[in-house]
Amino acid sequence: MRKMTDADLPQVLALENELFPASPWNEAEYRYELHENPFSNLYVVEEKGAVVGYIDYWFLYEKAQIANIGVAKHAQHRGIAQMMLKECVRKANEAGCETLSLEVRYNNLPAIRLYRNFGFIDAAMRRNYYENGDDAILMVLPLGGME
Repeated sequence: MRKMTDADLPQVLALENELFPASPWNEAEYRYELHENPFSNLYVVEEKGAVVGYIDYWFLYEKAQIANIGVAKHAQHRGIAQMMLKECVRKANEAGCETLSLEVRYNNLPAIRLYRNFGFIDAAMRRNYYENGDDAILMVLPLGGME
């Protein structure tokens, strides 16, 4: 896992469109995250020179939030998402965050299972959260905070 760069954007955007065709992030959104959002942390996972996973998480004082995460379809079920989540949790704990949250499409059952297995709990339903009108589940993982 390494920091995302502008050079990764073509591959990340292709994955984003493959994984989330109903509401993919666009290039301007990624460039904002890379260069303007002071809270953003973007990373990619590569295999044989190709990006197969990416994550964008924010540290907002005592809270952390996963803004976006994806793994190429051909690379799923190999532990890439778990590795990215584990690293995000480690860094959030190091930063003294009290919680880590994310929104997940209500019908993305594989992702929901992954997050629940990781210890995330369902906190709320966000109606019409996505551009296409789909609902999202807000999931939260309690962390250590400033122990």
